[in-house]
Amino acid sequence: MINFINDLLTYGFLQKALVTSIAVGIISGIVGSFIVLRGMSLMGDAISHAVLPGIAISYMLGINYFYGAIIAGVLTSIGIGAISDNSRIKTDSAIGIVFSAAFALGIILISKAQSTTDLTQILFGNVLHVRTSDMRLTLGIGVIVILVVSLFYKELLLSSFDETMAQVYGLNTKLIHYGIMVLLTLVTVASLQTVGVILVVSMLITPASTAYLLTNRLSFMIVLSSFFGAISAIIGIYFSYVNDLPTGPAIALAAAIIFVLALVFSPKQGVLWPMINRRQRKGLEGETR
Repeated sequence: MINFINDLLTYGFLQKALVTSIAVGIISGIVGSFIVLRGMSLMGDAISHAVLPGIAISYMLGINYFYGAIIAGVLTSIGIGAISDNSRIKTDSAIGIVFSAAFALGIILISKAQSTTDLTQILFGNVLHVRTSDMRLTLGIGVIVILVVSLFYKELLLSSFDETMAQVYGLNTKLIHYGIMVLLTLVTVASLQTVGVILVVSMLITPASTAYLLTNRLSFMIVLSSFFGAISAIIGIYFSYVNDLPTGPAIALAAAIIFVLALVFSPKQGVLWPMINRRQRKGLEGETR
């Protein structure tokens, strides 16, 4: 631990990696809270994979992958909605069709562009090689996400818990849905260097699910989810740096371990305390007899 702290104070690349990863953990926790509450985990997986062709085309055109990823994410969301709204195909099937096709197209395009190294980094992340421009992009996306959620918190809250009531109050629930999809796409772009396309869904879903086990209040859930995302990033970077492990999988695994701890030890939703309570009740019943 001491050696890691000394290296952290010495090497700029490690400082950038830590700042970027913590920022990704925080914004993933914020957006992930709404994804989990709205039952859109599969959509989160779809968007995170479907941005790949947009990234590939950006590389081919020599422009920032941010623009291609945003366009691809929004088009994917619209495509899924168009299929499910205008056919007998259900939403989960539409998601599977669109995201698998987009992901396959992205891999083919990047392979044709002869960017094998870039493909590996995009799929699995490489936060220890993060550039200053990537860190600034991530921090900028973080500011946008926090501002949007702060400004439209009430609308997001109402539409997440009761979409029908939100419509009664005159809220455009479809616009809110696509707004969340844009935020989801932004978080995916910010996560490319840390955990990559394949594991970004773990940062979106796992910390938020952990927080969901510990509270019934959305505001507190967002705070907890962001905290767990940041802690997962710190733990993952530490173990990956010290033990020479892939950073993205280490961060995702840290988030999963925290979730398992919450699943077991959560006072209200954990599996341990109900077992203890049942045994205590059985013991009391035996004594009374």
